[in-house]
Amino acid sequence: MVVVFMANGCEEVEALTQVDVLRRAGIETKAVSITTNKVIKGAHGIDFISDSTIYDIDFDKVEMIVLPGGLEGRNNLMNSKEVVTVCKKFNELGKFVTAICASPSILGENNILQGKKATCYPGFEQQCHGAEISNAVVVKDGNIITSRGPATAMDFAIELVRAIAGDNIAEKTANGLLLK
Repeated sequence: MVVVFMANGCEEVEALTQVDVLRRAGIETKAVSITTNKVIKGAHGIDFISDSTIYDIDFDKVEMIVLPGGLEGRNNLMNSKEVVTVCKKFNELGKFVTAICASPSILGENNILQGKKATCYPGFEQQCHGAEISNAVVVKDGNIITSRGPATAMDFAIELVRAIAGDNIAEKTANGLLLK
């Protein structure tokens, strides 16, 4: 299972694209609110409802976590003790920890990018402590996958599918979306 963390102020395209594409690929994916409220207000005023809350998830059954961006969303994720704890634990276990836009800085601020290659939204490079920063659209380094921003959300999603389900499913999903 994949968990996409949802926080008020998240960049809608970065959050919902991940849920949509992963589900199209047949991967069990949950949109998970980081609070007890399932209703999320996105960065551009789009309200949506998450599947569950962070308090309802058995993270032992989760293979990957996804941190969408958006400045306010990133700040809310960063300020969540529960989110930061899950990120650190997943990294220690070698499970996938993924982030897009401003959110790779959460990983940097918590020493998860040490010695890793990563990318992020321009202007957040200095907060990606310990990372070798790339301008690539998507960067995968071991269990860490990062991407740059809203326009790269679809490429990021396909890379997440590739990491969980392999090249064939990733290519089939990309072709079905007319991405490739």
